[in-house]
Amino acid sequence: MKNLITRSITGILFVTALVVCFLNVMAMALLFALITALSVWEFTGLVNSHKQASVNRFICTVAGVYFFLSMMGFCSGLTPSTVFIPYLLTLVYLMVAELYAKAEDPVANWAYTMMSQMYVALPLSLINVLAFRATAVGEVYTYLIPLSVFVFLWMNDTGAYCFGSLLGKHKLFPRISPAKSWEGSLGGFVVVTATAAVIWYYTELYGVNELHLDLCQWIGLGLVVAVFGTWGDLVESLFKRTLGIKDSGSILPGHGGMLDRFDSALLAIPAAVLYLYTLTLV
Repeated sequence: MKNLITRSITGILFVTALVVCFLNVMAMALLFALITALSVWEFTGLVNSHKQASVNRFICTVAGVYFFLSMMGFCSGLTPSTVFIPYLLTLVYLMVAELYAKAEDPVANWAYTMMSQMYVALPLSLINVLAFRATAVGEVYTYLIPLSVFVFLWMNDTGAYCFGSLLGKHKLFPRISPAKSWEGSLGGFVVVTATAAVIWYYTELYGVNELHLDLCQWIGLGLVVAVFGTWGDLVESLFKRTLGIKDSGSILPGHGGMLDRFDSALLAIPAAVLYLYTLTLV
């Protein structure tokens, strides 16, 4: 009971912080820069606890935060593309440094170092691609799409938990996550579909559908987020099983670590970017 109360309080504060931050561009930037820093730091700490690998936590974390801020500057039109040069030089340094470190398994170090950027820093940085759009007067910030992505993730988790608890009989991926069921996943997709329809209705009603997505496109976005969010959860579960741990951390009482909380988003955000970009090509 105590754990349920702790988990509920943490969840409410977490959701509130994200919703409020999206309403202001600077708040979004500061919060997600912090989330990126904590997530990369947590990831590299887990890697370094594994006896066969060792990565530079400090440089990886600084590089991840710098990449997030560079993406924000570039997507908002504040900085030119040359802002990424220091980041690229840092990646080169991290590769070359292994030549002199004399590590037992430098390939593993390279792999985990690049994974800290590709798996954690890059997806979180892509929130900027969702948050800024080009207009006739320049780049403008919009909270609707990035906030909707997280709403879809939350509703998918809620629907999957409710339907899975009531109807779950067929395991979705027993080797990695025994608790997940096909019934729960399908229930999550149904809830997300309904949520997408509600978002479409109210954005049309109040004239805030800035990307002019129709009902089918909103539902498509919701389902893309739900599917890749589920895969993101499974990917993080596989990562933890490989390292032999239950939770990625304990920074969020009742919810584990940062990776536990953002595992779904790490695949859902890039998938949402690709989906919306594909719509512009049709």
